Amino acid sequence: MVDFLLPPRCAACGERIHDHGHLCATCWPALSPIAQPFCEGCGLPFEHAGEAEDGMLCGACYANPPGFDWARAAVLYDDLGKKLVLTLKHGGEGAAVPVLARMMASAVAGRDAVDLILPVPLHPRRLLKRRFNQSLLLAEAVGRQAGLQVDRFSLVRRKATPSQGPLGRKARSANMAGAFAVTEKGKESLKGRHVLLIDDVMTTGATTSACARVLKRAGALSVGVLVFARVAQPVG
Repeated sequence: MVDFLLPPRCAACGERIHDHGHLCATCWPALSPIAQPFCEGCGLPFEHAGEAEDGMLCGACYANPPGFDWARAAVLYDDLGKKLVLTLKHGGEGAAVPVLARMMASAVAGRDAVDLILPVPLHPRRLLKRRFNQSLLLAEAVGRQAGLQVDRFSLVRRKATPSQGPLGRKARSANMAGAFAVTEKGKESLKGRHVLLIDDVMTTGATTSACARVLKRAGALSVGVLVFARVAQPVG
């Protein structure tokens, strides 16, 4: 009866499909999954796969190592990947969360040493305006699939930063300085834990690096990052 009244539809284009939380046969192959070889540090895919080896770092990670230990993304932030992220972030459409989370979980399948999942937090004013945190939605869905606990409260955003969109790499890092903190209770939860930080999209990694640094200062043993989409061209 529910499927009759609210038929399953593709999370990207709205076409009717057989089951909820999936993409249609047209949209699925339009995504660009990220496969090896990619930067072991930030997950950036190499432009010339034939010249890269597994475990290599990109130039940006050699020059300025990120605050996290490793990062992975499910797909490129191209046409359809970008559409899914923006629909989730600005359209308030949660239908895509299950399929995005499945692809994210597949991107880190087989990795050891993850004890706890944390979402990148929004500032309270941004959360009030948007009414939800898309990173938390993804974190909860990944946590259900992986059977891992999600910590919603230990990491907080204490500074309302301007949009990162028009900023370069150095300006993005400066913009994030002092933006995040760990609560006193959170320090007890994080001590000695291997943390997986969840966000929707990564450009330079400035936001997740800032989060990772405060998590490590609070006692986390390691911090990995998992996002749905990765911008392929590094920002200068």
